[in-house]
Amino acid sequence: MDEIEKEKIAALPSQLLVTTICHPMEYAKVLIQLGYEPLPPRRSTTLFGRPAMVLPNVFQYIKYIKASDGFFGCYRGLSARVLGLIATSQLTSKVIYVCGINLPEINDPPNIVTDEEPKVEDYIKLGRRDMIMHTASVIVSYPFHVVALRMMASFVGKEEEYSTLIGAIVSIYRDDGIRGFFHGIIPKMLGDLTCVAVTGVLAYYVNKYLVKTKDLRYYTVPLLTFVTSTITYPLVVVSTCMAVAGSSLKAGNPPAMPKYPSWQACWRDLLRNKQHKRGSSLIFRYYIAPIAAMQ
Repeated sequence: MDEIEKEKIAALPSQLLVTTICHPMEYAKVLIQLGYEPLPPRRSTTLFGRPAMVLPNVFQYIKYIKASDGFFGCYRGLSARVLGLIATSQLTSKVIYVCGINLPEINDPPNIVTDEEPKVEDYIKLGRRDMIMHTASVIVSYPFHVVALRMMASFVGKEEEYSTLIGAIVSIYRDDGIRGFFHGIIPKMLGDLTCVAVTGVLAYYVNKYLVKTKDLRYYTVPLLTFVTSTITYPLVVVSTCMAVAGSSLKAGNPPAMPKYPSWQACWRDLLRNKQHKRGSSLIFRYYIAPIAAMQ
């Protein structure tokens, strides 16, 4: 436990730096996930030469945000994200300890120091450890995640009460109480745990049958995590939408967003309208007209 916590704290400065540098891109991505497209598509072609309507890329989107709110406006919601990272590094291990859960002691990945064949028992231990840590991490950081999302979503309707961290927290509590800080956590948790589980299973078979060199096993899990995360990405979009849906924000109510009675309804609506992958590509973005409105 202590070793894991030390590793998290040691990695915190670099995480904060990367988060700060990349925040404008994340900001634009969140607005895209919410379906907010202030700039019209233009006629162009796909990489294969087919005619298509192309939406502005993420850099053009950031330029639009900057023109509207200025340079520092591109960092709306950053304070909540930074607090979320700090809370995760400081509290995740403590939450696990308070709950009385013992984390399995296991190398990551297993058999990294030898050329032995992977053992399924080791990967089960690793999967259990990662699932426990992911669950605790999401529970600790999710309230800050919701605050950040709603602060960024306030760009759509220019709601002043979400312009500051304290104002956003007060507004969320006023609108929805404590539950408001956990809106959308189920699809978020489902996506993360599915990613961890599928990555663990694939890593075992890849390291057992394909990767025989111990040095290459360092890269198996990160590569497979990237592949798996693309499969579970629609759940990220659902979680983002549900974190904002039904709030006092313009971005979370009709006509900007349908009223969703549940995250399953949101999933079905996005899937039906082929909007479940919006934001997955930030450079090549093609306009897909909605097929049907929410009933």
